Amino acid sequence: MVLTFIEPKKRQKYLIFILIVVIFGIVFLIWNYFLAKPQPPSFKHLPPPEIKINFEILKSPILDELQLFEEISPFEEEIGRENPFIPYE
Repeated sequence: MVLTFIEPKKRQKYLIFILIVVIFGIVFLIWNYFLAKPQPPSFKHLPPPEIKINFEILKSPILDELQLFEEISPFEEEIGRENPFIPYE
């Protein structure tokens, strides 16, 4: 009979210990996910690389010999409507 009387008290102690651990776990989760402010990510801002453009290549005589565009003739066709945004009737 002594064993049956001690056994429920041990079980009750274990259940209380498990209840305390579960309560601490719930409080920890609530604190971390709902109450704590998230830390902003820290990035080191690197300065942009220095860009140097060599403009001396544009003074080359080879580029003077190139003819990129032909002569553009003026438009000689019939001109369209005065206001192209009004609908046709």
